Amino acid sequence: MSAKKLIQNFYKSDALIDAEVMKEFLHPEIILDWNSSKGFVQLNYDGILDLAGELSKAYVRSKVRISHILSENDLVSVRYSHYVKTIENPREEMFLANFIVIWQLKDNQLFRGYQMSQIS
Repeated sequence: MSAKKLIQNFYKSDALIDAEVMKEFLHPEIILDWNSSKGFVQLNYDGILDLAGELSKAYVRSKVRISHILSENDLVSVRYSHYVKTIENPREEMFLANFIVIWQLKDNQLFRGYQMSQIS
């Protein structure tokens, strides 16, 4: 599978709100550097799985709309908007944030990420 296709499959899946699905995509040595409007955080394998678990407590549905995706060798850059449906109001889709991330893949898994986000 191409690097670009793997990333598309990742964002089409429920990985962002389902730690079990997330495990399929993560390299055991993954590191994600994330600069958000709230500050900087660095997440490892367990931290990313914990985040997916926390998101699953608040959201019943997660949808990513990719506007740009570029691939070169083992690197994929993605610009996307993230939408969710809350447990309290599962019929209404809510805009969560805009993201841009550069993923490096290793062994067909997410290995190194550099992400920036801006909340709605």
